[in-house]
Amino acid sequence: MPNIKSAKKRMRSNAKKADVNTLITSSMKTAIKKFEKEVKAGNKEEASNNLNIAIQRIDKAMSSGKIHKNKAARLKSRLTKMKNTME
Repeated sequence: MPNIKSAKKRMRSNAKKADVNTLITSSMKTAIKKFEKEVKAGNKEEASNNLNIAIQRIDKAMSSGKIHKNKAARLKSRLTKMKNTME
């Protein structure tokens, strides 16, 4: 436990930032899983909608620095490929 005032404040701010980071990455993963579930079920319209949502969440995570830009590109490529093979 820190004794210095600025260290205590840094600890609080780090905890808040960690919560936001977890929220962004977990919502991205959830969107990806929902898309994959719809692809397995064979629902083209729902899969298309969920693909758009997943890509938005991936872009948000990338722009805020939570994931690397190459990982974002790889994820979007894989998801788009899954949708295209479905048709």
